[in-house]
Amino acid sequence: MKTTKRENKSGTVRYLHLAHNEWDPVKGRAVPKVLFTFGREDDLDRDAVKRLVASLSRLLEPGDALAATAASDLEFVSSVPFGGAYVLDHLWRRLRIDQIVGRVGQPKRGRRRDMTATERVVFALVANRALAPSSKLAAADWITNDVHIDGLAEAGEQTCYRAMDWLHEVKDDLEKQVFDEVANLLNLEVDLLFFDTTSTYFELEEPDEPVARDDAGRRLEGDGQADGDAKPVGFRTYGKSKDSRDDLPQIVIGMAVTRDGIPVRCWCWPGNASDQTLIRQVKDEMRDWTLSKIVWVADRGFSSAENRRYLRKGDHAYIIGEKLRSGSPEVQAALSRQGRYQDVGENMRVKEVRISDTDRFVICHNPEAAERDRHMREQLVA
Repeated sequence: MKTTKRENKSGTVRYLHLAHNEWDPVKGRAVPKVLFTFGREDDLDRDAVKRLVASLSRLLEPGDALAATAASDLEFVSSVPFGGAYVLDHLWRRLRIDQIVGRVGQPKRGRRRDMTATERVVFALVANRALAPSSKLAAADWITNDVHIDGLAEAGEQTCYRAMDWLHEVKDDLEKQVFDEVANLLNLEVDLLFFDTTSTYFELEEPDEPVARDDAGRRLEGDGQADGDAKPVGFRTYGKSKDSRDDLPQIVIGMAVTRDGIPVRCWCWPGNASDQTLIRQVKDEMRDWTLSKIVWVADRGFSSAENRRYLRKGDHAYIIGEKLRSGSPEVQAALSRQGRYQDVGENMRVKEVRISDTDRFVICHNPEAAERDRHMREQLVA
């Protein structure tokens, strides 16, 4: 800053300038060059100066900005992001998940927990998954050093693992209460549920040790020998990988979502679980959620005759996708029926064919895709 003075009738007037010293080879010394004039000192627009300082401070690291603008007796210690965690925390409380965690309460066995602390750790793990996905070890370091979580100054790796153990124990009750709260808040339509599965593999040299499990993949108490349906299998085990990694142990994950894509509930099974049997367990477990009539939507991996009968129980219905070239008797019967297509879009027309009192096919034909397939066949033949 450079100050100049002028004398007038009212006395001495001081003017403020932003200047930069430049070397003058003729004079052989540095000469100030005025870059900007702020005007008279007594008429200075101090708010404009504050905005200028704040704008320039954004070019600096937080510590350097504080050192450049604060009093000399202040020392910058550290800074961590807060914005993302702040927004997620408000959504978390808006959905009343903090209250639900408190209501679900203590585990069925083991020592009592501080539910306030547990709720904060669980929220921190959710925030980590949303903002900086990482392992539990890295998440603990992130919580302690890289973010501000209200009510949680730090968290160790074992604290995170204990919170996950508690989540696993109360999962069923917690999922139902969270869904009830979200369904009321967002006015969710749950008459149509989409369900599908996927798999995820683990970089392990060996699968988990086999233990007795029921048809739903749940671990049986004891050795499970008394149960004729018990099947010894590890949770992370070999199966048909949807990631094309049959050489690594995996688990199967299933999820049911609403027509808008809002998750309703999720499941995990051993890696060798078959899609054909899973849908029945899912329907049974959703029965206790007191939902209205449900139409289940799934792909052809769940289309066995037994599954179709099971999905119709309780006045429910289903929509299952199936390729017409599968050659099944139902497909052949549907294709043999005459009928006109109805256009439902520029690239989609449909024809409804009833093959029984309970089953119908809605045959979908995409003219653009048909033309593309015809062109590909001609190229392959050539």
